[in-house]
Amino acid sequence: MPYILIAAGGTGGHMFPAQALAEAMLHKNWRVRLSTDPRGARYTGAFPEAVEVAQASSATFARGGLAAKVLAGPKIAAGVTGMAAQMMRDKPDVVVGFGGYPSIPALGAATLLKIPRMIHEQNGVLGRVNQLFATRVAQVACGVWPTDLPDGATGIHTGNPVRTAVSERAAAPFIPPGDYPMSVLVMGGSQGARILSDVVPGAIAALPETLRDHIRVSHQARDEDGERVKTFYAEHGIRADVQPFFDDVPRRMSDAQLVISRSGASSVADISVIGRPSILIPFAAAAGDHQTANARGLVQAGGAIMIPENALDVSSLTQQMTTVLTNPQAAQQMAHAALSVGAPDATARLMALVEQLAQKETS
Repeated sequence: MPYILIAAGGTGGHMFPAQALAEAMLHKNWRVRLSTDPRGARYTGAFPEAVEVAQASSATFARGGLAAKVLAGPKIAAGVTGMAAQMMRDKPDVVVGFGGYPSIPALGAATLLKIPRMIHEQNGVLGRVNQLFATRVAQVACGVWPTDLPDGATGIHTGNPVRTAVSERAAAPFIPPGDYPMSVLVMGGSQGARILSDVVPGAIAALPETLRDHIRVSHQARDEDGERVKTFYAEHGIRADVQPFFDDVPRRMSDAQLVISRSGASSVADISVIGRPSILIPFAAAAGDHQTANARGLVQAGGAIMIPENALDVSSLTQQMTTVLTNPQAAQQMAHAALSVGAPDATARLMALVEQLAQKETS
């Protein structure tokens, strides 16, 4: 049984495409192992049970105080050493990294041992870890095209893999907005949710009453913001389900007439594969402004409206929501446009690259 080691960091942006590849490789009768950190381990409940999960010692120089930065180097070295020892005992056929500092030990060890390896970059701008390894792997599978790559790196456009729960709802029939209950899905991501919790409830409350009365909201809010967001919606008579994490995002998205979201790579991939009108607010603090790059394809195709973070306020968001939710024909066109830039076969493309890399090594 061929064996793939997948390495991914501790955010949904890294873990969701890693999960998609894991599901596909298991279906192809590969043995699958995931190397991650404690944050990433929180996402593994949705991975198939057959995936072996291991936590590797790693750290980042970008967070914490002086002591944390001093200890980062030894922790990374320990992780690479431990992973190399493990790979010498149980050698993977291919190692695939999805970014995030927890992927350093597996990619570092695979580089030392010359094990076939590649990386997948979800965003239009390489993350720090993928930038480090881009010229040390066989190829960089790119979720967004074009992706800014360093000299000497080989990039191939695959698109961003989506989980099985998303692909099962690919191109789900869209019910345009109208004079009946409508669903609005609000997603902020783990880092960028606060501003949406600050602005979106007020924007929905400011909608014309005849429109607002038909709206049902699913709002993903951080733990520390959840109660105030729930209270606001309740005080304004808005039906809302507010949770820190929805484990059924694909269902909620396919039911939605409008998605309001940050433009993280996985969110953009899900929106374009399912095909829904969206208002995207790129996370301004994202490295290299990569969320703006992620949103560009959807916006240029006419599937999304982009509001820069510095232009986001109650008035601007209410205006754009009203535009979409009072124009069924335009909303339908946005849904079709979103589908036009989707890559429902991204997982299959990535899987083909993995198999080619393994075959090249054995031939």
